[in-house]
Amino acid sequence: MLSDKSRPVIEATLPLVGSRISEITPKFYQRLFAAHPELLDGLFSRSNQRSGNQQQALAGSIAAFATHLVNNPGTLPETVLSRIAHRHASLGITEPQYQVVYEHLFAAVAEDLAEVITPEIAEAWTEVYWLMADALIKLEKALYAGQANSMMWTPWRVAAKTPAGAGSMTFALEPADETPVTQALPGQYISVKVILPEGLRQVRQYSLSGEAGTTRSFTTKLDDGGDVSPVLHNNVQVGDILEISNPYGEITLKDGDRPVVLASAGIGCTPTASILRSLADSGSERQVLVLHAESTLESWALRSQMTDDVERLDGAELQLWLEQPEAGAKEGFMSLREVDLPADASLYLCGPLPFMKNIRNEAINAGIPATRIHYEVFGPDIWLAG
Repeated sequence: MLSDKSRPVIEATLPLVGSRISEITPKFYQRLFAAHPELLDGLFSRSNQRSGNQQQALAGSIAAFATHLVNNPGTLPETVLSRIAHRHASLGITEPQYQVVYEHLFAAVAEDLAEVITPEIAEAWTEVYWLMADALIKLEKALYAGQANSMMWTPWRVAAKTPAGAGSMTFALEPADETPVTQALPGQYISVKVILPEGLRQVRQYSLSGEAGTTRSFTTKLDDGGDVSPVLHNNVQVGDILEISNPYGEITLKDGDRPVVLASAGIGCTPTASILRSLADSGSERQVLVLHAESTLESWALRSQMTDDVERLDGAELQLWLEQPEAGAKEGFMSLREVDLPADASLYLCGPLPFMKNIRNEAINAGIPATRIHYEVFGPDIWLAG
């Protein structure tokens, strides 16, 4: 917990630091990559740096963590920390790297707030940083220890490469060596590493879109704004070897008999499709409501898989929204105001950030508690910063 000495300092300076954090983080990354350019080769995403999403995500997480410490003494924001820890573990973040981040982050803080920072302020914010870092280190060590192997990257062979709707592709993988394979849970993701044409290694997380367990398949959209998907679509062929991480992600199907609502838009259907497949494979008797939104029917990446799985479940129903409507679909954008939500349901949500914010708000207004709304974010979690 935050010490009694630091709490009033953080409370007093949080508005100032919060207002400047989005200016501090770009300076931090400039310092970090100047000192450690190797971090851009196989760890940090070049596209996320280019867009500014990484800086915004870091700024949001630090401000949210400090705010929680002030408003909720003696507790930690466990949900946020878990989400960050899973993302870090999927990238292979190690304990010594937190010291490197601390060094360059606080140099950026000292530069930006040079006129107002005092030893007391620096000490208090150092405490905040290490409270967050130590909590993440502990969580990440537990995640690493729970894997079937101690490898960060293992080789998997591309067994199939199948078009999945307009502009999307599904990759089915098989182990390329004897490394023990961790059981994946429905809704989890893996990191995939590729080499760009200029020789730089880049990593991106993809939700597992098919069966869970010891199989690996994921579906990518070509124009997702990143550097990795174009390489997968254009350069990777059946028989090629990909380096992938163990499975991570805390947004997984919870046990029980509670009704399940799966709401997705666009390529956000990948984790919900995995959850739906697990329900169908197990012959679940739970009430399942599948909600999906697309621009056109042809764009729906996992249309056949999801419609087949809905048909296999007696208690499942599918509702579809299309911007260019066809028979059997609603016109325009998804709205829960048009949906009769099951009582006591749990909602699993994935798609573009504006879509998720809107559907989450509508779900809460409809009576679903925030604790039963689970969401997955592609790329840096800028929800916290927004």
